[in-house]
Amino acid sequence: MKKIILSFFFIFLSISAFSQVEKYPVFKECNTENISRVQNCFKEQVKKIIIKEFKIPKNIQQENFEGTINIVFLVDNLGNFQVTYVNSPYKELKDEVERVFKTLPKITPAKFNNHPIEMQFVFPLTIPLENNLQQAIAKKEVKKEVVQSIKESVKTLNKKSLFPEHKSELNIPFTHAEYNSYDYYLDKAGNSHTAMKPYIYSEVTKYIDLDAQKNKLIKPTSTWFGKKLLNEHMAFVKGKDYWFTVDPGVDVQVGKDNYGINTFNNTRSIHINGGLGKKFSFSASFYESQGRFANYVNQYAESIKPAGGNPAIIPGRGIAKEYKSDAYDYPVAEAYISYSPNKIVNFQFGNGKNFIGDGYRSLFLSDVASPYPFFKINTNFWKIKYTNLWMWMQDVRPELTVDGAYKQKFMAIHYLSWNVTKKLNIGLFETVIWEDTNNRGFDVNYLNPLIFYTAAEFSTGSRAGNTLLGLSLKYKLNNISIYSQLLLDEFRVSEITSSNGWWGNKNGIQLGVKYYNAFNIENLFLQAEYNAVRPYTYSHDELNLNYGHNNQPLAHLWGSNFRETIGIARYTKDRWFANAKIIFGTKGFDFNNGTDTFSYGGDVFEDNDNRVSDYGNSIGQGNLASIFIADLQLGYLVNPATNLKLFAALTFRNFNPDAPTGVFDKSNTTWFSFGLKTDVFNWNFDF
Repeated sequence: MKKIILSFFFIFLSISAFSQVEKYPVFKECNTENISRVQNCFKEQVKKIIIKEFKIPKNIQQENFEGTINIVFLVDNLGNFQVTYVNSPYKELKDEVERVFKTLPKITPAKFNNHPIEMQFVFPLTIPLENNLQQAIAKKEVKKEVVQSIKESVKTLNKKSLFPEHKSELNIPFTHAEYNSYDYYLDKAGNSHTAMKPYIYSEVTKYIDLDAQKNKLIKPTSTWFGKKLLNEHMAFVKGKDYWFTVDPGVDVQVGKDNYGINTFNNTRSIHINGGLGKKFSFSASFYESQGRFANYVNQYAESIKPAGGNPAIIPGRGIAKEYKSDAYDYPVAEAYISYSPNKIVNFQFGNGKNFIGDGYRSLFLSDVASPYPFFKINTNFWKIKYTNLWMWMQDVRPELTVDGAYKQKFMAIHYLSWNVTKKLNIGLFETVIWEDTNNRGFDVNYLNPLIFYTAAEFSTGSRAGNTLLGLSLKYKLNNISIYSQLLLDEFRVSEITSSNGWWGNKNGIQLGVKYYNAFNIENLFLQAEYNAVRPYTYSHDELNLNYGHNNQPLAHLWGSNFRETIGIARYTKDRWFANAKIIFGTKGFDFNNGTDTFSYGGDVFEDNDNRVSDYGNSIGQGNLASIFIADLQLGYLVNPATNLKLFAALTFRNFNPDAPTGVFDKSNTTWFSFGLKTDVFNWNFDF
C-alpha cells in the first residue's frame, strides 16, 4: 500500500513539474514540430519573415551603414507581435522595423502553467542583410554555441532591467486604476488570489510579464535627463547581492471649485526601495505636503480634527497643522520591510495601509483611513492564501485623550482565501478590536494565527473586545468577474427572521461585477458595484472599540446606515488614460438641531447605547441625505518606472440632506483641477 501511495505521489509531482513548463509561442508552420524543436522553429520563422520583408531605407544604403541593431519585441498573451525597443540612431530603421513586425501573423501565444502569457525576445538584426543569412547557416552547424549565446543575451538583458522591483518582495503600490490591469491577468489564472492588497511583485510576476508591459511604454531618448524623466528611476544602484532605487515624487496640482476656493496641493516626496539578496526587500516613502481642497473636503477634514488644537485630519493621509490662514500642512511617512524565507510565506512589518476585497469599496478593511503600524504574514500554498494581520490604531477624540496622548487600540485580522475551483473563490474574514483595559496591552491571545477570535474574546471578558465576521465570494467568467462581501457585526437569527428592525442586526452587503476588455475593446474596463450597510454597524458601546482609526472609518468611507451604487469606466491607450466614475446613494445622518441628540446609526464613532430605538431600525433612518458624485479624469503617464502622471480632473458633487448635518449642508460642488503627481496611493474624496 505504501508503494502505491508513493507511486501516486511521484506521478503527481511529475505532472505538476510538467505543468510548470514555460512554452514558447508557436507559428502554424511549427505545429507539427516535436516539442523540443518548437523553440528553434519559432526563432527561425521570425528571422525568415523579417529578412524577407525588410527593406533597407535609401539613406542607410547611401551611407553604406554596417552594424547590428537590437530589436526588443514581445508576443502578447493574445499572440500578437509588438516592438518595444529598437537601439538605432536612425528613425528610418525604427520605422521599417515597426512596419515589418506588423506583417507578422497572429500566432499561438506563450504559456506558463498552461495559461497564455506575454513573452519578450531580443533579435539582433545585422546590416547588410546578407550577413544574417550566413549567420543562420552557422547557427545550424553549432547548435550548442547558439543556445549558449541566446542564454547570455537574455542574461545581459535581465542585468540591464530598468525595473528591479519586479523581481523583489516589495508591494506593488495600490491604486485602483493600476490594479484593474493586473486583475485581468490574475483572473485568467486558475489559482491566483486577488482580495488581499497590496500585491507582492513576486506573486504577480508568476502570471504577468511586468518588464514586457513597461518596456512597451519606453520612449526613445538619448539624454540622461530624458531617460530619467520619461523611462527610468532617478537613481539605481545594483551590486552582486543588493540593489536600491531612489526617486523624488510630487503631487503638484491647482484648481478651483464653484464656491470660489482656489484649491492646490503641493507634495514633495522621496521614495527609497531596495533589496538585500533575493528574499529581503525594503521600502520607505516620506511626504511633505501643503494643500487646500474643495469646500466639502475642507469641511470634512475639519469635522474629524483631533484633540490638541490641530485644525484637521486630511482624509486618508493624516493629522494636519495650520498652513497660512486657510490651508493645511500634513506630513506623512510610510515604510516597511518584507521577507520571504521560501515560496510559501512572506512576513511584513511597517507603517502603511492594507485592503481586503475585490471591489472599489471594502466592507472588511479599506484604505480610506490614515496609515498605521502593522505586522502581516501571508501564507500561500495549494489553493489557499491565508493572511494574518495585526495593527496598532488610535482614537484622537478629546473625550479619550489624556495629557495630550491619544487613546491606543489594537486589531487582529484573519483572512482565508480558498480557490474552490478555477472559477470560484471563497474568502473567510474575522477581526477583533481591543484596548489596554486593565493594562492588558497587546493581548497574546490574539497572536495565535489559527484561533477563532470570537472564542478568544469571550475568554478574556465579555466586554473586552469587538469582533466582526465576514464572507466573500468571487466567480470568474471569461472577461467578467462577479464578487461579493457579507459582513456580520452582531446578529440574532430569531431577530433576523422576525424582520422587526432590531438594532443589533448589524451587517453589510456588497455585490459587484467587473468587465475586462469590454465589448472586445482592448483595455476598456467597466465596473458596477452596490453596497449597503445597516445602522449601528461597526459601532460599539465602548467608545474605543469602534471600527475606526484617526476619526476615519476603517471599512467603507460612508461608515454605516447607507445604500450606494457605483459605476466605473477606465480606458488606456499606450501612455494615455481616462477614468470616469459615478456614485449615487442615500445615507442617514444624525440631526444637528440641539434637541434631537440620539444616534441614528450612521456614525461609527457614536456610542450605540445612545440609539434612537431598539426596534424599527432601517437603512436611511434619521436625517436622510441623497448623494450624487461624478468624477472624470484624463491624463498621460509620464514615467512608467515611478508612475508619474500628468492629469486633469473634474468632479461634480450634489449633497441634499433633509436638514443640515453638522458637517455638510445642502450643496452643489463643481471642482476642476490639474497637475502632475506620482500616483502611488488612492485619494478618496467621494464622501
